[in-house]
Amino acid sequence: MARAVPHLPPSLQHITSDQVSAVAFCVVAVCALSAYIYYNRRPDPKEIERQRRLFLATRGRITDAMLVDTGLDRRPPASDADPAESVLRYQYKVAGVGYECSQDVSPLADHVRHIRMDLPIQIRYDPHNPGNSIVVAESWSGLRSVARRQE
Repeated sequence: MARAVPHLPPSLQHITSDQVSAVAFCVVAVCALSAYIYYNRRPDPKEIERQRRLFLATRGRITDAMLVDTGLDRRPPASDADPAESVLRYQYKVAGVGYECSQDVSPLADHVRHIRMDLPIQIRYDPHNPGNSIVVAESWSGLRSVARRQE
């Protein structure tokens, strides 16, 4: 049988050492669970996409592709453009299988200025999942730019 804790005030003398241990365990468990939830939060979708681009830019294989459509030339000059128009659609083949993919380039607006639609481009794809591909990333671009004239 559990003993009463002798150093407690007289009004709390009925609490046993087993009860004190159970409360202490619960407090530690709640603190540990709170820390686990706080430090293991899922990254937001923008961070997941940035990590995917980084992975493909560093470890992806390169192949040729063709741009199918881009809404970049139809975008108004204002910065409040429709995000659906900041998408590059492209086609490529890997091991005889054709793929048609798209990439949202709205976070990479500086990398997709003055591109040519009539020339082939390069893409990077995951060899284990060829449908996972990119045209442009922060550190790499497979797009061809229009050469600007020096005036």
